Amino acid sequence: MKIIKIKRKTEAKNIHSKNMGRLSAQVTSIKKYLLGIPITTLHKYRETYYGEIKDCKDCLIHA
Repeated sequence: MKIIKIKRKTEAKNIHSKNMGRLSAQVTSIKKYLLGIPITTLHKYRETYYGEIKDCKDCLIHA
């Protein structure tokens, strides 16, 4: 059994930005786990309608 794992998970989330307004997008987050417990989020990004990859720091994510 590995002690430290890195997993990638994709979820549909509602995103609000100034330019586009509210939209639903697939947000992928990469997390580090220690013995099955999530420790930190290493990176969070989303794919746009046109196929570009954007970082989630430039948008507000609402649950």
